[in-house]
Parts: sequence; C-alpha cells; structure tokens
Amino acid sequence: MAGQTVPVAEVPDPTFAQGILGEGIAIIPDDGKVYAPCNATVDTMFDTGHAISLVAENGAEILIHVGLETVGLGGKCFKVHVKNGQKVKKGQLMFEADLEGIKAAGLNTITPVLVCNVDDFASLNGHTGNAVTNDDVVIELSK
Repeated sequence: MAGQTVPVAEVPDPTFAQGILGEGIAIIPDDGKVYAPCNATVDTMFDTGHAISLVAENGAEILIHVGLETVGLGGKCFKVHVKNGQKVKKGQLMFEADLEGIKAAGLNTITPVLVCNVDDFASLNGHTGNAVTNDDVVIELSK
C-alpha cells in the first residue's frame, strides 16, 4: 500500500496503538490498493473486506487492517481479489479500498500493518516516517 508510514503507537485506537494485536507500523494511505507484502498464504480474508491476515513463508502472522471501525461498513467500499487458503506472491493485489468512500462515512483510513506473533522473532524493525510505495520494505523481522 502506498502512503506515509507512521509508528503504530500513533494509530488513534488503543487496540492497535498499545500493541494488543501485535507490533508493526501504520500507513496513511495514498491509494486503497493492498498488495501482498511477501509470499504468503491467506489465513483469513475478512468477509467485510476491510482486513486480511496472512501467514508468511517465514511463519510471520501478518494483519493488514484498512481504516478504523471499517468493519461497520459491512463490505461497502471494499473489493476483494483473494480467498482464504490462497497462496499469494509478493506484490500481488489482494484487495482494494475506496478511501474516499471510507472518509465520506466519517472514518479514518489509517492502516495498521502488524506482525501478530512477534514473540516468535528476535527483532522487528518497522520503517516509519517515510513515503512508501508497494515495493518498499516497511517491516523487517529476524529470528
């Protein structure tokens, strides 16, 4: 997802900001296209299309959650291109969000990108404060 990276602690939702679901970064998106950040398997593509969980080849459990409270849109503003159990390649388009539609509903489009099983890794380095494209590495993990 292209946009500006910020520390996840800046997400105005304590579930994300306090690391309850995992550690990572957040993206203030420039567009709503969500691409696979790495080769992975889709664990859960949420029915409402607002979030996806992936299991990367290195075992990382990744959650990408577009916007805050967007589950309440009931699928409106989202177009899904993948399904549960599907293998995805780095850079593959997984789903799209209508950012203007989300904003029109009065919701924040900030997008947390988290590693939920961070304790399985020795370190997590999130790259924040940068304008990023879909090709940029935003999180690095080491075992």
